[in-house]
Amino acid sequence: MATNDLMSELQKDSIKLDDDSERKVVKMILKLLEDKNGEVQNLAVKCLGPLVSKVKEYQVETIVDTLCTNMLADKEQLRDISSIGLKTVIGELPPVCVCFPLSDCWCVLSYRLRTLHNTANLSLSSNRQGGLLVNFHPSILSCLLPQLTSPRLAVRKRTIIALGHLVMSCGNLVFVDLIEHLLSELSRNDSMSTTRTYIQCIAAISRQAGHRIGEYLEKIIPLVVKFCNIDDDELREYCIQAFESFVRRCPKEVYPHVGTVINICLKYLTYDPNYNYDDEDEDENAMDADGADEDYQGSDDEYSDDDDMSWKVRRAAAKCLDAVVSTRHEMLPEFYRTVSPALIARFKEREENVKADVFHAYLSLLKQTRPAQISGMSDISPSHRVLLQVPMIVKALHKQMKEKSVKTRQCCFNMLTELVNVLPGALTQHIPVLVPGIIFSLNDKSSSSNLKIDALSCLYVVLCNHQPQVFHPHALVPPVVACVGDPFYKITSEALLVSQQLVKVIRPLDQPERDTFDASPYITDLFTCTIKRLKAADIDQEVKERAISCMGQIICNLGDSLGDDLPGTLHIFLERLKNEITRLTTVKALTLIAGSTLKIDLRPILDEAVPILASFLRKNQRALKLSTLAALDILVKNYSDSVTPAMIDAVLAELPPLISESDMHVSQMVISFLTTLARVHPLSLAKIGGSSILSELISLVRSPLLQGGALSAMLEFFQALVGTGTSSLGYMDLLRMLTGPVYAQSAALTHKQSYYSIAKCVAALTRACPDEGPAVVGQFIQDVKNSRSTDSIRLLALLSLGEVGHTFLNKQKLKTVILDAFSSSSEEVKSAASYALGSIAVGNLPEYLPFVLGEISGQPKRQYLLLHSLKEIISSASVTGLKPYVEGVWTLLLKHCECAEEGTRNVVAECLGKLTLIDPETLLPRLKGYLLSGSSYARSSVVTAVKFTISDHPQTIDPLLKNCIGDFLKTLEDPDLNVRRVALVTFNSAAHNKPSLIRDLLDTVLPHLYNETKVRKELIREVEMGPFKHTVDDGLDIRKAAFECMYTLLDSCLDRLDIFEFLNHVEDGLKDHYDIKMLTFLMLARLSTLCPSAVLQRLDRLVEPLRATCTTKVKANSVKQEFEKQDELKRSAMRAVVALLTIPEAEKSPLMSEFQSQISSNPELAAIFENIQRDSSSANMESMDTS
Repeated sequence: MATNDLMSELQKDSIKLDDDSERKVVKMILKLLEDKNGEVQNLAVKCLGPLVSKVKEYQVETIVDTLCTNMLADKEQLRDISSIGLKTVIGELPPVCVCFPLSDCWCVLSYRLRTLHNTANLSLSSNRQGGLLVNFHPSILSCLLPQLTSPRLAVRKRTIIALGHLVMSCGNLVFVDLIEHLLSELSRNDSMSTTRTYIQCIAAISRQAGHRIGEYLEKIIPLVVKFCNIDDDELREYCIQAFESFVRRCPKEVYPHVGTVINICLKYLTYDPNYNYDDEDEDENAMDADGADEDYQGSDDEYSDDDDMSWKVRRAAAKCLDAVVSTRHEMLPEFYRTVSPALIARFKEREENVKADVFHAYLSLLKQTRPAQISGMSDISPSHRVLLQVPMIVKALHKQMKEKSVKTRQCCFNMLTELVNVLPGALTQHIPVLVPGIIFSLNDKSSSSNLKIDALSCLYVVLCNHQPQVFHPHALVPPVVACVGDPFYKITSEALLVSQQLVKVIRPLDQPERDTFDASPYITDLFTCTIKRLKAADIDQEVKERAISCMGQIICNLGDSLGDDLPGTLHIFLERLKNEITRLTTVKALTLIAGSTLKIDLRPILDEAVPILASFLRKNQRALKLSTLAALDILVKNYSDSVTPAMIDAVLAELPPLISESDMHVSQMVISFLTTLARVHPLSLAKIGGSSILSELISLVRSPLLQGGALSAMLEFFQALVGTGTSSLGYMDLLRMLTGPVYAQSAALTHKQSYYSIAKCVAALTRACPDEGPAVVGQFIQDVKNSRSTDSIRLLALLSLGEVGHTFLNKQKLKTVILDAFSSSSEEVKSAASYALGSIAVGNLPEYLPFVLGEISGQPKRQYLLLHSLKEIISSASVTGLKPYVEGVWTLLLKHCECAEEGTRNVVAECLGKLTLIDPETLLPRLKGYLLSGSSYARSSVVTAVKFTISDHPQTIDPLLKNCIGDFLKTLEDPDLNVRRVALVTFNSAAHNKPSLIRDLLDTVLPHLYNETKVRKELIREVEMGPFKHTVDDGLDIRKAAFECMYTLLDSCLDRLDIFEFLNHVEDGLKDHYDIKMLTFLMLARLSTLCPSAVLQRLDRLVEPLRATCTTKVKANSVKQEFEKQDELKRSAMRAVVALLTIPEAEKSPLMSEFQSQISSNPELAAIFENIQRDSSSANMESMDTS
């Protein structure tokens, strides 16, 4: 009892012992280890764990010394208990603690190993202190190897564990000795028992240090294959487990043997010598055979045999197939031909554990199929192959779904869920067969909670991914309603989610023409079960939220059938709106109801609800603000007659703080709401002229961040606002507000984007008030011509002319004015004039396009600006409008594609690319023809032009481009450096925007890509700059382009890369120039997430360049920029190190742990490391925050 009380006290953090108390406690506990009572000894050992963390270092040494001495004692009981005690002590010490003499400890352990075969504490010691025992590794190995032939199986098992820990930290010589020993012993094959042990040992080494065993697989695998054919079930199991570990830990080295491994697994997946499946197969011909199910269950007991180990072989085969399928994505088509039918045929497996692993292997196959849907790897994509096998899968699952086994049914539901996620709609023909199985589990009284939850989540996914009509013949509502009433909150929550989806199924509002199903029999049941949960206050938060969402869906889809129940339910929503915990979900539900096509009467709650919603706009919860703005927008749109001016004023008062460049999405929602208000409640906007709303909007127009959706919303708002005809908010008033700062000249706008935004707003206003157009265009022309106008005024006037000019043309005068602006001293004014000319020409191609082409030919000095105008014309004009001019434009562009000026060539290339999109059948072959040009400038222009034909959305040119992009990428072999560089840039664009174009070419392109990552000494030259010599590397740009391509390929074509070859070049990049190091650090961090096992195999080679970067010092007399660059390099390298350490077992690498120690001992590096770790953990937390 006293020992037990002492243990309780030691486990408390508050206990503090003085030196004398420590000595007494340690002495007494060590004495208790010799007690005659075994229970007291066990308690004393348990006390050692918390005690070593409470006492001082020298007391720990006393404990270790005493335990070591006891392990040499004559009494077996004392030796064993001391051994367990030492194991406990080592387990409790922190990994960095070296507070006891390991050498003394090892002397005792080695003696015990040689004499008494005890390896329990050594395995833990090797695991936790492996790096500290490095000097003892050879002797540890020599002590452990004889134990592999011990007559006691428990000793062999512990020896294998100890060797597994040893290979993680031992040196290469020790590792080679171990592998050579195992191979020679396996070749001798003295006894079946030791052969089994050696195979287990090799599998354990592969699991713990797969990156080291890879080079020996050529010798190991033939031996393991040979032993698979020996008639010994246990040995077969261990052999197949070894294959599994090779497949997972040595993906590259095992590749040549994958076919052999699959064949062995397929052979033993059906290995069941003691059971006859013939009757089973006959039963399967009937799709509904409940009687057969009962026979099937009875057969389990009839054939179960304690001596039958064949199930272990089948389980190992299923797990190994799972590993193969999970790691070899490139073999998917082959898997669907061979592995998939075999797995489906084994769904009938009689052993439950084996059956679960067969299901899991098939799930892995389906999961691997998901990304392949996008890539379209071959003519028959993997997802299409799944579709062909769906009938087989359904037939196999049909019987299993009414099994008594809960685990089997859960596997079936997981399988169906994954199948529908991979192929939405795939089960349409099979719903009548599958639904009874799902209902069976929902109604089954003996079903566990987890089974019901899995059945409901499966039903939810199936409902979401199929047409509503296929479910109408089935009675799904009663079992789901019963689950909503279940006492377990998780079942209720899942059932409410399914009910919400069922509401959409029984009355699909989005397909009114096909709505022939009579939903009335089900409405009362669905409403009653949901309202009960909606009213309850003392239920789980998740259930509350799901009940609100479900009721929102019921009112949205069935509100016209609820009658007198509707107002009461809406008032419950009002109460939930006032509750901080449920308000966000309620806002979303109200948005759904307000948008219903049934025009639900919300008047009973609007008076109270709108002011509450207005108050939410000042809450510090972004998701709530966004949802509230969406709700207010739909309410104002659909219930304009019920929304009073007072309600609108309450909302308007809350809007000014939300209009800010700091959150463009919220700003966009506010602008959309104001636009809706201007359209349906124009009078309510009379007050915004005097409020701060308009001034905030005008400020936002001047923000350089205003673009995309927010800018489009702003343009719509101004058009709606000027259309209201509100006094003091007319056309000229708004024009003055927008352009005032530019004309005032008091505060020039700092960013060019602001002028573009203002010009677009001016154009939007002018389009809404066409009568004002001519006068405004005239004013802008005067501003451009006026010699006293500032550059800012000219810039705005030209951009505005570009936006509105093609609608209100003042033809001849306008051409002259813009051409004169080409002579401005300001580059920005010239650029605006170029844009204006192109934009105006779009509105009148017959007049302006020949003029622009003539100017390009006749004005060489203005050529660059005029080409920009032409680019604007080609980009913005309609295809039909441009077609008559294509030949003339094409001829002109070709004259300039050999220009020595790179900037001009780039504009020409963009024009050529965009022009090709107009008539790809004719122009793409022409482009291809110019690849044979003798001019390197022409070749580079043509390859760059191809880049501008590629975009991230489907285009008519795509199939044509796919057929000939290989010819354009052959320029990667071009003798000219610049041509090769632009070819890489084009390749990068294709890999990023449309990977399907280049996936099938990677085998031929990658060698050339990798070739460009090498540093070429012939491209490095020295330039004399006064008294200094400066080194210039002409190959840096092309290397940078090559590494950028590699980074892109990681995201888009990972499954087509040989990761180990890829890592070779990443490794070289880690030692390259600053820019390339930064790129390769990013790649390393990405690879750590995408292919951790491959990176782990190369870890030792990757650590050294990282260490070199972190420890490099800049010369004391260097410029400030050099210090900043080195700091940034260190930070990037540290980010890569932090990413590498997220790989399981990375810190077990001796080089990595040594580098970690180096980081910890350097205050500067330690501070950077801690900051990055903190940032990455907080980023992970943010990504988990779904609000």
